[in-house]
Amino acid sequence: MEQINTEDKFNEVINSEEPVIIKFFADWCPDCKRMDMFIGDVMEEFKNYQWFEINSDEVKGIAEKYEVMGIPSILIFQEGEKKAHQHSAYTKSPESVTEFLQQQLG
Repeated sequence: MEQINTEDKFNEVINSEEPVIIKFFADWCPDCKRMDMFIGDVMEEFKNYQWFEINSDEVKGIAEKYEVMGIPSILIFQEGEKKAHQHSAYTKSPESVTEFLQQQLG
């Protein structure tokens, strides 16, 4: 999963013609660490898509702009638009993340 460290890089990534998956996280977040334990298997299942992650504490303002109120959150962007958003309460298991991605990406 490629790290996004700047707002410019974020804007470049979300303008992709293909859907991109972005995980919002923070270093202090216990649920983020739990997600890290299973996200590799989910990424393998959806390996046809580009995956990115952004630390919402390090790149200020982006989480607020896209209404990321809790972390970890999974957002799907395409051509500069937020297409889907799985809020933190629903990212606690590989099954819930996989189901979300299947619904959104087919």
